[in-house]
Amino acid sequence: MTDLKALIRDVPDFPKKGIIFKDITPLLKDAAAFRQAVKQIVEKYKGRKVDAVLGIEARGFIIGAAAAQELGVGFLPVRKPGKLPYETLSASYELEYGSDSLEIHKDALSKGDRILIVDDLLATGGTMAACCKLVESLGGEVVGIAFLIELGFLNGRDKLTGHEIFSLIDYE
Repeated sequence: MTDLKALIRDVPDFPKKGIIFKDITPLLKDAAAFRQAVKQIVEKYKGRKVDAVLGIEARGFIIGAAAAQELGVGFLPVRKPGKLPYETLSASYELEYGSDSLEIHKDALSKGDRILIVDDLLATGGTMAACCKLVESLGGEVVGIAFLIELGFLNGRDKLTGHEIFSLIDYE
């Protein structure tokens, strides 16, 4: 087993001064480590009914699409405003360094669909809380939320109360 944490690179002062960005590209470059990370996430949800995996722009697309492939289900993209070509539903949220919005196609899922949401990183929880709101607004059920990395010291889980959360790597 590869030490996944050893493949995460710290980039100081990105995207703003004072932020230490957790860069997953060295992990993605290592085929065995990438495969291991996806398999560990998928293993948590195998045997449970998952209708689709939702991934958040942009790194959540990479991990989420690979997880969807492993689970044998479809992939749902959530993007920044103006990037999806059809009718959308939007949710706004606060970041640790500002605010933003996300959008999903209004027909991305059906009432009762069981959705696994996957992203690269849990920080303050605002982005993921917005995604949960989008899924639930369309009548879907969030069966789980999975992250490659969690910055536990930022208490992002507090914004996700009532949802099952799984993280592979935790920074306290």
